[in-house]
Amino acid sequence: MAGKKQFDMDTALDAAMIQFWRAGYADTSVDDLSRATGLNRSSIYSSLGDKDTLFLRCLDRYAARYGDKYDAALSCAASEPLAAVRAFFDVTLARIADPELPDGCLVAQSAMAIPVLSQSVAARAKEALGFQRLRLRAALKAGRLTDQDADAFAEHVAAVNQSLAVMSRAGASPAQLLAIVGVTVDALSQASRTRQ
Repeated sequence: MAGKKQFDMDTALDAAMIQFWRAGYADTSVDDLSRATGLNRSSIYSSLGDKDTLFLRCLDRYAARYGDKYDAALSCAASEPLAAVRAFFDVTLARIADPELPDGCLVAQSAMAIPVLSQSVAARAKEALGFQRLRLRAALKAGRLTDQDADAFAEHVAAVNQSLAVMSRAGASPAQLLAIVGVTVDALSQASRTRQ
């Protein structure tokens, strides 16, 4: 259609996601989103929705993108649970090490901002954290841990995973992050051996 500016929706959503990831929900204005996406305010509202709607779309996009990678990492959990958990952490460490991406994790950052988020956005952030625990629990259960152990380690691994993102944003070195992962995998290894 003549006169109507076209844009790529995926590119715009990725740019908005990076903006929210870099600055956080509360510190991202619609003007920031306009600069990041190259769209004017009215185009953002008409094509992408208001700030809450756009943030939810970005959070879902982020969760799906990394959720698929986490699922692939955990796919060998039935036969090699420790290798699966290490591969799970490798997804996070690779994301943290990618110079093209902001430090931290959009889900962890959103969870920390829950007190200032709208009810729907806060609920979605909690849901994203819950999906990670469920994903880990299913993998650890497939690795023949008891229900109780699978629950406990899923909670622990999810918490460590989120803390890696927070610590990376605070300047922790790759060696420090790897050492944290090593302690967690060693603890899981010990628990697995004592229960066999």
